[in-house]
Amino acid sequence: MDLTWNEFERTDMRVGTIIEVNDFPEARKPAFQLTIDFGSEIGIRKSSAQITKRYSKEELLNRQIVGVVNFPKKQIGKFMSECLVLGAVGEEGDVILLAPDFKVPEGLRIG
Repeated sequence: MDLTWNEFERTDMRVGTIIEVNDFPEARKPAFQLTIDFGSEIGIRKSSAQITKRYSKEELLNRQIVGVVNFPKKQIGKFMSECLVLGAVGEEGDVILLAPDFKVPEGLRIG
């Protein structure tokens, strides 16, 4: 089913910088808990991301990513996810993060 342009525009995708990465041992599938800075307009958001196959905590720290910031919050175990980090999902379930090629200001809108 095709989306209308107005429906697509409602998806608020922004660039954020990962400022904290923690293990998430309670997750059903291996995941990290991320704290992401989306700039002064959006602020700091948390997310759970199943990206442990390709990324270490050290590689993720200070990395820019693309995330959806206008989904409802989602409870994942004892953790509240406040945004969705976007990535391409491979055949093995491994996720390759979507990110800008160059450093850009946090909160920059994707369009």
